Amino acid sequence: MKRLPVGLQSLIIQCTALLLAGLAVRLLPPDFPIASPLWQLALAQGALACVLSLSWRQPAWWPPLHAAFLPSVLFTLQWNAPAWLYLAAFLLLLLFFWSTARTRVPLYLSDRKAWHAVAAWLPEQQGFSFIDLGSGLGGVLFDLEKRFPQGRFVGTELAPAPWLISRVRAWLQGSRVRLMRRDYAALNLADFDVVFAFLSPAAMPALWQQAQAQMRKGGLFISLSFSVEEREPDHVVPLAEGERHTLYAWRM
Repeated sequence: MKRLPVGLQSLIIQCTALLLAGLAVRLLPPDFPIASPLWQLALAQGALACVLSLSWRQPAWWPPLHAAFLPSVLFTLQWNAPAWLYLAAFLLLLLFFWSTARTRVPLYLSDRKAWHAVAAWLPEQQGFSFIDLGSGLGGVLFDLEKRFPQGRFVGTELAPAPWLISRVRAWLQGSRVRLMRRDYAALNLADFDVVFAFLSPAAMPALWQQAQAQMRKGGLFISLSFSVEEREPDHVVPLAEGERHTLYAWRM
């Protein structure tokens, strides 16, 4: 059976948890330590939503978000903040997580350990083309450009805010990095010798199929933190303890 989109899953989880929490709160004794019925409801709903998210096997960042959602709403309502502030916060989040609900790829930022490890696989003498899929703030591109002036570096990012920030950084640094605001699924990966991605487990199967279909023979496909089931990596480089800090590479 086809799995429901994570956004629809989360809506079902929140509504179900709210109904169950409402029933549970009615059964609490009058002398329960948390006297406020609203806080009882919010905390119970958060705990139940977290459990439901774990049971549905959502990605690791969803259970804590479910747990904190309603308590956070109740907490902020006690500030008596003006309504425009909530709209501004929503718009700011939208600019950073523009297409997360569709792509299931939140904003992840790689670190210098990953950049240095990627640099070890790049040719020092000959020219090459490199693309970062979901380039975020452009960190890996700007770092590698300084090390490999003979390389051609491209980044693509859908979220408006990270894309704009990376463009401003490129302008301030006088960088030659090309930064596009496009969906990587619409690109032809045959145009690049090295493809780097730091996305999410949900995005990897489709991206792997795209890389296999489009990349030229001898091209290098690199993924930070997330491997694929279809083929064992040719190279595995642990950057720190845990799978979260591992580089996987495949020679196409």
